[in-house]
Amino acid sequence: MTVTLQPPTVAWSDELDRLLERPETLQLVFQPIVDVARGVIAGYETLARFTDSDGSASTATPDRWFAAADAAGIGARVEALVVERCLRLRDELPPNCFLTVNVSPHLLTEPEIADLLLGAGDLAPLVLEFTEHQDVADLRPLLDLRDRLRDRGALVALDDAGSGYSGLQQLTAVKPQMIKLDRALVAGADTDEVKLALAQLLGEFGGRIDAWLLAEGVETWGEMDAFIRLGVPLAQGYLLARPAPPWAKLDPAVADRLRRTGRRASLLENVASLVETAELLPSDTLPSRAGNAVRVDAFGHPTSLLLAHRRDGDLAGHRAAPVSLRVPASATVAEVAQRVVTRPEACRFDPVVVVDDIGAVTGLVRVELLLARLADQQARRH
Repeated sequence: MTVTLQPPTVAWSDELDRLLERPETLQLVFQPIVDVARGVIAGYETLARFTDSDGSASTATPDRWFAAADAAGIGARVEALVVERCLRLRDELPPNCFLTVNVSPHLLTEPEIADLLLGAGDLAPLVLEFTEHQDVADLRPLLDLRDRLRDRGALVALDDAGSGYSGLQQLTAVKPQMIKLDRALVAGADTDEVKLALAQLLGEFGGRIDAWLLAEGVETWGEMDAFIRLGVPLAQGYLLARPAPPWAKLDPAVADRLRRTGRRASLLENVASLVETAELLPSDTLPSRAGNAVRVDAFGHPTSLLLAHRRDGDLAGHRAAPVSLRVPASATVAEVAQRVVTRPEACRFDPVVVVDDIGAVTGLVRVELLLARLADQQARRH
C-alpha cells in the first residue's frame, strides 16, 4: 500500500506574528545571474528563506509564506522586510552587478513598500522583479510608481514570462528592462523546438521594447548551449550557481565553458567588435570634439544622441536625436541589423547605442559598419 505524506498544517496566524516580532528569523540568500557571453556574474537574485520557531528551515515553501501573509492582509509588510534589507546591501554589491528583489505588483503601491523605495535615494543597481501571480485590475497607479522609481535608477524585471498573468499584454504595459523566461519553458528546451521557438519570440519581442531575456532555472549544459545559440544574454540556475550567502563567485570551470561555447557560437557574429567610443555628456553640455556624443543621466543611461552634422565635409555642429535602439555588446549583428531596418525612416541610420549589464552606455555602433559586417557574413556563408 502506498502512503502519501501530507505536508504538516501550518498555524499561519502564530507563524506570521512570530515573523513580525522577530524579523531576523527571515534569512536571505542570493543566486547569481550570469552574463552568458562573458562568463561573469552580472547580478544576484534575492531569495527569502523562512525558519520555524525552533530555528530550523521552515517546512512551508517561501511562496506559501508570502501567500499566507497576503491573505492575512500583511503581505506588503512582509515583502517590505526583504526590500529593506536589499536596500541596505546595495553598497556591498560587487562592482558592475545588479541586485533583483521580488515584489508583488498588487502590493508595490502599498505605503510599506512604495514609501520605503521612494525614500531610499538613488536606487541603482536595484531591479524590481514583478512576480505576476495575481492580476492587477488597474495598472495606472502601478505604472505611475514604476516611472518614479525608474527616475531614481531602479530597473524592472518581469518574472515567469510565458505563464500565468505574464502575457504579452502585461509585457507591453509594464515595459520591463528584463524578461525572465518561465522555468517550464527552460526545462528540456534543447530537445523541444516549440519551447525554443517561444523563447526566441520573447527574445525578439524583448528586443523591440529594449528588454533583455533571462533564462531562469537552467540545469543542464544541453539547455544552456541551446540558449547560447539563441543569443540569450542572461541565465541563472543550479547548473551555473546555487543560492548562497553574499556574494557567491562563479566556478572558473563553468565560466570557461560558457566563454568557449559563446566564442564558437558568436565568432564575428556579435556587435562587440564594432563598438566605437563616444563622448558621454550630461543633459546641458555640448560636445567638445567632432564625433558623435551621447547625453546620459546620473546613472549613465542614455537619454539622447548628439550626432555630428557635416556640410561640404566640414563639421557644422550637432543635431539632437532620440535614442531609438539600445543593445548589449553580445547582441548578434543579424539581430541588430533586423532591428535597425524596422526603425522609423527618420532615425533608421542613426548610430546604435551599446550598453552594459546595468544599462550604462559603453559606446556606439555606426549603421554603415553594421551593414558591412552583415554583408561580409553573408558572403562567407556562400
